[in-house]
Amino acid sequence: MSTPRPKPLQGLKVLDLTRLLPGPVATLHLADMGADVIKIEDTDRGDYARTLGDRRGANAWLFLLVNRNKRALRLDLKQSAGREVFLELAAKADVIVESFRPGVVAKLGIDYATVQALNPRIVYCAITGYGQTGPYRDRAGHDLNYCGYAGVTDQIGEAGGAPAIPNIQLGDLLGGSMGAVMGILAAVIDAQRSGQGRYVDVAMTDCLLAHAIFPLIAQLADGRSRPRGEDFLSGVLPCYSVYETADGRYMAVAALERKFWVLCCQTLGRPDLIEHHWVFGATAETIRAEVAALFKSQPQAHWVALFDGVDCCVTPVLTLAESMGNEQIEARGLFVEAEHPQDGALTQFAFPLRFSEFEFAVERPAPAPGEHSEEILTQAGFSAERIAQLRQIGAI
Repeated sequence: MSTPRPKPLQGLKVLDLTRLLPGPVATLHLADMGADVIKIEDTDRGDYARTLGDRRGANAWLFLLVNRNKRALRLDLKQSAGREVFLELAAKADVIVESFRPGVVAKLGIDYATVQALNPRIVYCAITGYGQTGPYRDRAGHDLNYCGYAGVTDQIGEAGGAPAIPNIQLGDLLGGSMGAVMGILAAVIDAQRSGQGRYVDVAMTDCLLAHAIFPLIAQLADGRSRPRGEDFLSGVLPCYSVYETADGRYMAVAALERKFWVLCCQTLGRPDLIEHHWVFGATAETIRAEVAALFKSQPQAHWVALFDGVDCCVTPVLTLAESMGNEQIEARGLFVEAEHPQDGALTQFAFPLRFSEFEFAVERPAPAPGEHSEEILTQAGFSAERIAQLRQIGAI
């Protein structure tokens, strides 16, 4: 019987100093791919996500969902003893991820320069709202602020209406989490090849702005981004829009290519609309109104059944509950249920990528504060006497 192949990031040692959402989601992805992620929390409140928002038991669901497959260590970095412990762990680590405001790690004495002197191969990733440079570097912020500065919030919403606030945190997740994972993995590959690590400066505003492709196209073409709801991918095209159904549900029509629009119009029984594929202005408003009236005449289930098997990019707008029961989502295994010792069974997202010879599993539930302190320090070579002394003085 063959030995199972190691996970893609097995053996990668990550020290995670982050809290809340962007950093923990980044290290969640690393942990799910096999990295040994040590979640380091202070000896006081720890990660605020433990108590933020809805909960069923001891921990908030937010914390449980984004901190699985990690080990936990409590460490007082304001004490010299705690700082010494961190630096000893950092000397043997591959990656450090932090999300403090610029300058905080330097005050604590655990900044990149200090760690690099001990471990030239270290990849040190800092996730902040605005980056380590620039006039806004020291400003506080949250997702809504980063989206606002990136010009993204201005683009989201209906024509003539106020900007909409999505409950998927684009700045935190696309900017902070995915930007960090991309930078960390690139720097790790380089460190393995060259023997030299890198400092990775992840600004959530920067990473989000760099993905605003179509607003930039409009800016280059017209000298300004198009008003909310008037860009060709935000509802101005009749062939690319969302239409309400008779029961107050919606259908998504994304027939950008002519072949799809032809099939869409034929299925709707309106072949006369085929010639009005990419239209703008008053013509677009007229065609949109006609298509809207068609979809408004029947409930969503009617349209789902009618377009089922018609290859023209017309699909239902589902609720999350419906997505969880959708046959495609179920076939891909996007949800997994795992038991937590304090909070019971928890349905959560599975790791979304598929690798050959790799099967995702929740091997560790989200840890209790400092749950693995002795285990981590013992493996790092700390004696039982030293661990006991560290605990006695409150350093761990």
